[in-house]
Amino acid sequence: MDYTSIEENELLEWLKDNLDDERYEHSIGVAECAVKLAKKYNLNEKKAYIAGLLHDCAKCFSTGKLLRMVCEEVKVEESEKQNMKTLHAPVSAYVAEHDFGVTDKEILSAIRWHTIGKLKMTTFEKIIFVADKIEERTREPEIANPIRELLEEENGLTKALLQCYKQTIKSLVDRNLKICTLTIDIYNELEDEVFIK
Repeated sequence: MDYTSIEENELLEWLKDNLDDERYEHSIGVAECAVKLAKKYNLNEKKAYIAGLLHDCAKCFSTGKLLRMVCEEVKVEESEKQNMKTLHAPVSAYVAEHDFGVTDKEILSAIRWHTIGKLKMTTFEKIIFVADKIEERTREPEIANPIRELLEEENGLTKALLQCYKQTIKSLVDRNLKICTLTIDIYNELEDEVFIK
């Protein structure tokens, strides 16, 4: 299979064995959505498919395994350790590279940053981030549809990404949870991109 050291059927079998049913469906959905977005934005569809398929490959690892890998093998920022729910992203990038032979830097970076994002995200990173939020197999329409609609507007990908951050920040505020300073910085950067241009 292009971009991996194993065939697609082996990869799908591994995902089926290591993810719960809903997460497996979600991963297929993200891969499908990422391909559509890659086509829309003239990017490599095969790369988008692989990134979408593998973005959550470590999602069902135990917290203990994630923490062990982060301590011993996977480099993360100290601030990322505040939220256990996002550690699967850097670990998934590590697994994609070391277990599945992915060497493409765009794929690995898109997997690495698909949860919290980063400043100055590339178009490829943005489509994987957004595909994760709007895929049609498991995402609730009332959350995904407002994001999908923005994709049809001018500068739609950035507007869609900004909407993802608005939803995330609102959810954190509603649950009285801390907001990572990076999240605020990315939100402000996206606001500038949307409203200054």
